[in-house]
Amino acid sequence: MIYRWITILFLFLGLGGQTKVPGAVFLMIWPGARPTALAGSFTAISNDPTASYYNQAGLARIDTTTATLQHSNWLPGLHENMYYEYFGLAVPIRNGGTVGFQIIYLNTGETKVIDESGRELGRYTTFDIALGLSWGIAIANNLSLGIGGKFIYSYLVPDWVWKLINIGITRGGRGMTWCFDLGVLYDLLPFLTLGVDLQNFGPGISYTESGSKDPLPRNLRLGLNLKPVSNEFIEINITTDITKLLIDLFPFDTLDFMGNLRYELYEAWKSFGLEANYFNFLVGRVGYFIDKTGVREGVTFGGGIILQRFRFDIGVDQNIYSFPTSNYKFSLSYRF
Repeated sequence: MIYRWITILFLFLGLGGQTKVPGAVFLMIWPGARPTALAGSFTAISNDPTASYYNQAGLARIDTTTATLQHSNWLPGLHENMYYEYFGLAVPIRNGGTVGFQIIYLNTGETKVIDESGRELGRYTTFDIALGLSWGIAIANNLSLGIGGKFIYSYLVPDWVWKLINIGITRGGRGMTWCFDLGVLYDLLPFLTLGVDLQNFGPGISYTESGSKDPLPRNLRLGLNLKPVSNEFIEINITTDITKLLIDLFPFDTLDFMGNLRYELYEAWKSFGLEANYFNFLVGRVGYFIDKTGVREGVTFGGGIILQRFRFDIGVDQNIYSFPTSNYKFSLSYRF
């Protein structure tokens, strides 16, 4: 029961086949209803406060103070009491780019501690939280750069549980660390944008008394966004992302460079999305996600409505999972 949250996250992220699994894997969950509806393919768009997560360079393209809140009853098919929250804020600074702030919070529900006779000894709640500060600035008309940092805290097992189960451990189950992100947005053409983001580079996280550390989920995100139509009536984005976990690269001694490279590309997450914004009022989105090693694949979808300064979005990605569940993310944004 103590390690239920680990099983849940590994099932979600498809990390069971990795030779080394990262810590703080909640950092790999897509925040925001809009990016979720696009199957996470948001690296080359990143023009709302979730840019602090997907690509910090996108903050430079936000010219109005904007806040967003997201709520999700996360994967109730695995556990009905889990929820996932996100808050993002983007604040432009005159002649100094845009500053972003984010809070990521995952609560994986209540865990029962039961002894060998089946008697309940107590309960506790596990959670993960990350606080982030980012900055993006335009250094040319077609080029933006961004940087961000996050403080991470995971609360997995309280000390009293270790004492009760008596396995020689008296402390542990909580971890703290930090990491940084780097992002680039580059307009290859007026209608084609390239996005690159390096995520979660830091010293790792330790949950045990011994101090041994698990690596953070270091990611490389590569994205392209094509905007074939953009006028006062309709705007269309066609976007794609590749997300690669940068842990245990080129793992096979029996394969040559090209063989290992083909494997790395095979196991990378692939995302595709289409967004249509009609009269800056109604928005429809659809995406497709592929994670071969995690056995996750399927259609995502959602939409939104814009009313002056308010924006409400919904994103649904339940079809990518191999088990029955619902999974809705709801976001509310406001431009000040």
